[in-house]
Amino acid sequence: MDSATATKLSEQRAAEAAAKADAEKAAAEKAAADKAAADKAAADQAAAAQAAAAKAAADQAAAKAAVSKAAPPAPAQGNCDPNYTGCVPIASDVDCAGGKGNGPAYVRGPVTVIGSDIYALDSDGDGIACEK
Repeated sequence: MDSATATKLSEQRAAEAAAKADAEKAAAEKAAADKAAADKAAADQAAAAQAAAAKAAADQAAAKAAVSKAAPPAPAQGNCDPNYTGCVPIASDVDCAGGKGNGPAYVRGPVTVIGSDIYALDSDGDGIACEK
């Protein structure tokens, strides 16, 4: 191989090596940029989840406050159902204040079931009614 061919071959190999190095550098920069974008997206998602949890807690507290203001007063003790401790009114239907029932009477709990749970106030059967 003559000197000119050897020089040309050497220059070609140097150019290929430089192109490979440039491609590897570009790939590394792209990977770093992709990682930074993924990290930012994860941080944004975590912040959004935290904000949603805070809003849900505030909404729940506001709803609880509204229910406690809207709950009717407890009836006089002489008009209380003997199946419960804590005064549960004697009515055609009694539901837990702030629950999903439609009354016409409501009780603010918790109350203890000591007889038959005739109004089905103890949803989990643990003997304590209207505990939420």
